[in-house]
Amino acid sequence: MGKALIIGCGGVASVAIHKCCQNSEVFEEICIASRTKSKCDALKEKLSGGKTKITTAQVDANDVTALIALIEKEKPDVVLNLALPYQDLTIMDACLATKTHYVDTANYEPEDTAKFEYKWQWAYRERFEQAGITALLGSGFDPGVTGVFSAYALKHYFDEIHYIDILDCNAGDHGYPFATNFNPEINIREVSANGSYWEDGKFIETKPMEIKRVYDFPEVGPKDMYLLHHEELESLALNIKGIKRIRFFMTFGESYLTHLKCLENVGMTSIEPIEFEGKQIVPLQFLKAVLPDPASLGPRTKGKTNIGCIFQGVKDGKPVRYYVYNVCDHQECYKEVGSQAVSYTTGVPAMIGAMLVMNGTWRKPGVYNVEEFDPDPFMDALNKWGLPWQESFDPQLVD
Repeated sequence: MGKALIIGCGGVASVAIHKCCQNSEVFEEICIASRTKSKCDALKEKLSGGKTKITTAQVDANDVTALIALIEKEKPDVVLNLALPYQDLTIMDACLATKTHYVDTANYEPEDTAKFEYKWQWAYRERFEQAGITALLGSGFDPGVTGVFSAYALKHYFDEIHYIDILDCNAGDHGYPFATNFNPEINIREVSANGSYWEDGKFIETKPMEIKRVYDFPEVGPKDMYLLHHEELESLALNIKGIKRIRFFMTFGESYLTHLKCLENVGMTSIEPIEFEGKQIVPLQFLKAVLPDPASLGPRTKGKTNIGCIFQGVKDGKPVRYYVYNVCDHQECYKEVGSQAVSYTTGVPAMIGAMLVMNGTWRKPGVYNVEEFDPDPFMDALNKWGLPWQESFDPQLVD
């Protein structure tokens, strides 16, 4: 079928690459490119012997010229960006210059402010349209699958959706007093920023961790969850018909929050550079360096994740409540691809998004969020490739 250039070689990329190799009918060839080529080579070594042809390359994803040269050399059908969110725009620039389809899992954020917004990427709409290529934004789980769930709910069960609550529960235990399940820099920026939710046409801001609820998650049990800002609120508010309110909740244990508060209080989560022994260092980047690498958590993490959406709205004038979710087991994921469930739940949808763009199922010139395409092929692929979903029509609601 074709060739993908995958930029990045962290936990999520590793899962996506494993899945591309399982799906060798579509991904006949992949090139893995990262700043550290040795990581790409190690992964290639691990996966060699399959049907997918794998090559590797060194690239700095901040360097548009180097990216263009790499794309021109490799001639991929699609570029799957699994680098850092700070690098989205340089990779989009390179895709534009080479007229290559683009897929990512997380929206752009500037390195100097913890600000998750789509405006920078949405500004590329016209240019991608004129170039005749597709950019698919946010093909992870949240954002990603949560958007597909929303489009699916609207297509099959609602005339209008009025309320969406996105619930992200990780009940995994890795045994460390404090560690983050994905890139610590991104994770801590996300959690320590102000929360917000969308209601009646605008964002309402909250203090970090100000709104707490307890929810009894299927297959997991009751967990404390907190309202955060999350990027898919912005696109779903535009793309899902009838929306009055969207909220995003994520679970956190007491130990995590206590450690985080302490680190915040002593300035370790700051993204403002400070001078230390004649060098400029960013405290949060230093903290990232001393925390356990998320990739090392896989073998020691036990338990499950449950991520899904609760919808309330109307169909034929009658009220409807609908809950759709996926449960993932950390140890099962580790057995299959050598990563824990947090990387798995993002890496599988990244592969699916790239597949749907590459095989032409999801393809139209311009820049799109996942919920703007037909959800059914994606929902089928989730069941096929390791993220089966479950649904219920009388869920417990979040007050």
